Order: sequence, then C-alpha cells, then structure tokens
Amino acid sequence: MTALFVLGGARSGKSRYAQHRAEAAEGSPVFVATAEAFDDEMRARIAQHRADRDARWHTVEVPRDLPVMIDTLNARDAVLLVDCLTIWTSNLLLADADIPAGTAQLCAAIDRFEGLLILVANEVGQGIVPDNALARRFRDAAGLVNQAVAASADEVVLVTAGLPLTLKPRG
Repeated sequence: MTALFVLGGARSGKSRYAQHRAEAAEGSPVFVATAEAFDDEMRARIAQHRADRDARWHTVEVPRDLPVMIDTLNARDAVLLVDCLTIWTSNLLLADADIPAGTAQLCAAIDRFEGLLILVANEVGQGIVPDNALARRFRDAAGLVNQAVAASADEVVLVTAGLPLTLKPRG
C-alpha cells in the first residue's frame, strides 16, 4: 500500500502533480471526483479536468460516501486519484454530516487500501481568518481533515507554483 497526500493552494499545480504520479504507476487509474456541478462555471471546470485525462482513466463521482468508494475499489493493483478532499469536506459540511466521524472512516479506508491511493486537497490554513462563521467552520474542518489524512498517508507533498516539496517522505 502507498498513500500519497498532495496539498497546495488554488492553481498550485497539485492536481497535475497527482495525475502525473498516478499515470506513472502500473495499472488503470481511476479518478474519484468529489465535486458536483451546480452551475455553468463548475461544469466547465469539471469538463476541463476530464479533458486533461486520457482514455486510460475511468471516472467515478462520489460527493460524500468517499470511504465506502475507496473500500469498494480496493485492490493490490488499484490506482486511485481522489480529487479533492476539500470539496468532499465542504459537501459533508453543507449536508450537516458528522465530519470527524467521516474523517475517521476515511483514514481507516486509507489504512486498508492495498494499491496506490493519491489524495488531493487544498491547503486552506495559510490565509486570513475568514469574516463569517460558516467560512471559519469550513476552514477549521478542512484543516483537521488535512491533518488526519497527512498522519495516515505514507507520503505527503506540498505543491506551490508547480513545484513539489516533500513534507513526509515515503519511508
């Protein structure tokens, strides 16, 4: 098992880095998408992400039941790219779900995974303190999810300006 956690800010190159790592692995990669297209702008973003992947990719959409899907796709030769945990966290928050329980289930699924699992998330804690309660709840939840996943991951990479910086080397 190898779990790689890729963090970075918006447009940092984290998704591209994660995709290259998945494509370099043996096997047929599966893109696990957590976003839902509620407007034209998001539909365009999703379409662009799909266009960036070639025909070998299979895509599954999982807005909330991510731990279950990771378990369902678990296999020694599996290559999964989950993009992204930040949107998954916001989906749970907006559904008024139990985020700590969901995070614990996610980390347990990461620990059980036998193939290559790559998880992508935004680093949201380096900006200013948000001016409203919902944004602060989101930032706090995303930060706690990131901490838990980083602890479970075998390798953690921060991507800034397209450059990867290894925070936790595979060991």
